[in-house]
Amino acid sequence: MKITTIGRGTIGGTLARLWTSAGHEVTELGRAGGDASDADVVLLAVPNGAVPDALRAVTGLEGKVVLDATNRLGGDPAPDGYASVAEYVKATTGGPTAKAFNLNFGALFEQAATGERRPQNLWVGDDAARATVEQLTRDMGMEPVYGGPLDRAATQEAFAQMLITITQDGDQGLLFYRFAPPDQL
Repeated sequence: MKITTIGRGTIGGTLARLWTSAGHEVTELGRAGGDASDADVVLLAVPNGAVPDALRAVTGLEGKVVLDATNRLGGDPAPDGYASVAEYVKATTGGPTAKAFNLNFGALFEQAATGERRPQNLWVGDDAARATVEQLTRDMGMEPVYGGPLDRAATQEAFAQMLITITQDGDQGLLFYRFAPPDQL
């Protein structure tokens, strides 16, 4: 799969390395932007406030599958009054969109495939993005968990704030999560 990442930080850079190791062709774009015309899928991994500028700096996004890994932290609003960043991304690019990879700590991504049971990547989004999200989730070492359609993206973005509180309030530090039936505990 040809992947373009917008953002080279902890999330974008780490996923780019993991996906390259899994055999994907990855192009990383930073603040200067670039062209995503050749991509099958685009990962958006920039701070919430940078989303509009980041999308304007990249050409070739129209109709692409976009995986939005951004978070609205500290009560930041979504761009242009949208309920979520992901809904803004979909309106801007016109392609299938998913909110994914935002509820895990990028600093732990490289450890995801090393445990006895893989942690999970909760995502919401369009059905047309499903196969892509689920394959790329497995390829980086996690298991996908579908949380519903894209209109739930604002809820997923809000959950990120609770996840951060859990890690700051407890003594365990950064963590993975996994949903499991009782027989798989």
